[in-house]
Amino acid sequence: MLTIRHAGERGYADHGWLKSYHSFSFAGYHDPKHVHFSVLRVINEDRVAPGQGFGRHGHQDMEIFSYVLSGELGHRDTLGNGSSIGPGRVQIMTTGSGVEHSEFNHSTSEPVHFLQIWLFPRERGLTPHYAEKDFTDADKRGRLCLILSPDGRDGSLTLQQDAFIYASLLDADERVELALADGRQSYVHVVRGKVSVNGQALEGGDALMLVEEPGVTLEHGEDAEVLVFDLPTIS
Repeated sequence: MLTIRHAGERGYADHGWLKSYHSFSFAGYHDPKHVHFSVLRVINEDRVAPGQGFGRHGHQDMEIFSYVLSGELGHRDTLGNGSSIGPGRVQIMTTGSGVEHSEFNHSTSEPVHFLQIWLFPRERGLTPHYAEKDFTDADKRGRLCLILSPDGRDGSLTLQQDAFIYASLLDADERVELALADGRQSYVHVVRGKVSVNGQALEGGDALMLVEEPGVTLEHGEDAEVLVFDLPTIS
């Protein structure tokens, strides 16, 4: 079964300094049909104004990763980490038993545009952990680049969940396929551009949910950047 969620169907919040699209119920936006998909809980597409950001706040029992599209996202946390995340660099934080962090756009002139994505962890109360890594355009061009996995295979960052997350850049005749094992499902989020996913024409901000499908096929990309989630089926 294929289900499309168009970009314009997402929740939207405009806080002045922050403009955010919510793929799933979040904060003041609630949609009972879109609370989560498998273990995927949040995809927020955020644009943060220059000199603004999220002050220090806490999280527990969630796997949180950021995927920056443009600009630089400053990060600090109570684990002692501090860095600036730009395009191509992925950060993952296991919040587990509890961690506090802040995220700021330290630029005085340019906004930062990024995806903040949350997944439920495999269990509660895990030891908090943080990691980050660069994945270049060459890593993603015309292929599925594994950026997060349960075991850190193929140079991916480690995620405390039975989920595999891929990033891909596609243009023209480039085509990629991902086989889905029995009991698996997929969520495909188009970051930007245009692409066909299992024959469905999608644009930036659109998503496709695949349940009881044998695989995922991406083709006919036009400046497309795509995230593909290989997820367990949960009751």
